Amino acid sequence: MTDVDLDAHARALMDANLYVVLGTADADGAPWTSPVYFATADYAEIFWVSSPDTRHSRNLAARPRLSMVIFDSTVPAYHGRAVYLSGTAAELTGRDLDRGIEIFPGEPSRGGAVLSLEDVTAPAAWRLYRATISEAFVLCPREPRQACLLHGIAADHRAPVTPWRHPA
Repeated sequence: MTDVDLDAHARALMDANLYVVLGTADADGAPWTSPVYFATADYAEIFWVSSPDTRHSRNLAARPRLSMVIFDSTVPAYHGRAVYLSGTAAELTGRDLDRGIEIFPGEPSRGGAVLSLEDVTAPAAWRLYRATISEAFVLCPREPRQACLLHGIAADHRAPVTPWRHPA
């Protein structure tokens, strides 16, 4: 065994990246992916702004289950770093919207624009969405052609994580 903290690795990936790719499906099961700027609340929820008319928003309105991936595209080839998430998502209203507008766009250093309730409610074109994470995995970190320190596996593999669980 080793001191690799995969929960911390997942949090670091979520902190260092600005975009999450949402994976949704239409009524026929056809997949659709969309990158969106995101903010997180204690790593258990993902918030983003979209038009309710976009394909991914329409898919989520009918089928709220989704998958997500946050990956670091700045690392060298074959050094992939990613956190994979799944859960359910919905457009926010009422108290959930009040809370969400306090969380989104995240820390000012991330560069997102602060929004008001008027920016994300009718007749405005945008809405605030939240995904509640039910499962999380990371691409187990390792050097190319080397076994990972935690599992001894020399191939890409995912390991379950709980990024919202912080050490005591």
